[in-house]
Amino acid sequence: MIVGKMIVGKMIVGKMIVGKMIVGKMIVGKMIVGKMVVGKIVVGKIVAISVLPARVWPAQRLERLAIKGPGMSKFGLFLLFLIIGMASLSADEPNATAAGQRNAESKRVVFLAGRPSHGYGAHEHYAGCMILARRLEEAKPDYKIEVFQHEWPQETEALAQADVIIMYCDGGQGHPVNKHLDLVDTLAKKGAGIVCLHYGVEVPKGEPGQKFLQWIGGYFETDWSVNPHWTADFNEFPDHPVARGVKPFSMQDEWYYHMRFVDDMKNVTPILTAIPPANTLSRPDGPHSGNPHVRATAGQPQHVAWCFERADGGRGFGFTGGHDHWNWGQEDFRKVVLNAIVWTARGEVPANGIEAAEVTLEQLKENQDYPIPENYNFDEAKRRMNFPGRGK
Repeated sequence: MIVGKMIVGKMIVGKMIVGKMIVGKMIVGKMIVGKMVVGKIVVGKIVAISVLPARVWPAQRLERLAIKGPGMSKFGLFLLFLIIGMASLSADEPNATAAGQRNAESKRVVFLAGRPSHGYGAHEHYAGCMILARRLEEAKPDYKIEVFQHEWPQETEALAQADVIIMYCDGGQGHPVNKHLDLVDTLAKKGAGIVCLHYGVEVPKGEPGQKFLQWIGGYFETDWSVNPHWTADFNEFPDHPVARGVKPFSMQDEWYYHMRFVDDMKNVTPILTAIPPANTLSRPDGPHSGNPHVRATAGQPQHVAWCFERADGGRGFGFTGGHDHWNWGQEDFRKVVLNAIVWTARGEVPANGIEAAEVTLEQLKENQDYPIPENYNFDEAKRRMNFPGRGK
């Protein structure tokens, strides 16, 4: 039985299927829950109920709710009576098979937002993840999205169910994945996609670096790669799902380059490539500033975002931009990463890429780790949001 739309007090129920109830949208007070799945229902009692988080909660991920039999809660009783009481109703909805086909595209996306680090407007990992998560949620309403703020998830179940894990965090010796290499490696071998953004692409040489080569095909290696700030012009893109709908654009950022890639770039597809200006190598040699290897490539194109298809069928993506939070306001910059998340999760990227509402300056101010400094000048933020793109 499929039930249409019903309003009960302040609760809006989208549709239900007996045995497996799917609630399109429920509003209870101020909480918005994207999707609820009721598992097995037995007359007289509810054996199990699970609420799966599908919407991004402003402060933290939504908590799972589990009610297990043989008892029945008031909430469970309400759900059971609601189903039985509506058994005689009909609605002009697609059949259950069609509904199942629609949900076949559902993916579980987990964002791991790193701790505060660089001050207001830079390395705003949580705020950046929230911008991406909300646009992804808008474009892919069937996706189940979780954003973990500052700390590695304590419950391994959250990661175990993930189709893609996005790590936007500080890296190097302090990269949170360094303590969880075996866990992430197991998940990657089971097919989970891995996405690393900005400083999240840097891990120490040795075992962490080798894992990154296996997971995403490349990483920032000290005394090999460099991290200058410069304006990159992106004018050409490969015929690849991650590049769908992306138009030529320019962006100033801390674009790391001369990444350590797998031998012969095997199974690596560069997505964003540009030629760094000579002044990006003006600093003396150092672990991040310069080295003889990168100097030998001066004037050559450098890849700053790439896709990787693993031998086991899994996928990875690396993106070296993302230092300046305001850059998430530029559509093409943002679209590359949104497309990559969907592709890495083995989802379908539309012909025009992931399309969602534009990002406003007020939205960019939300969820930042630091308070707005007194007399902060937002002219630079506005300039970043209006960098050449779209009409170029």
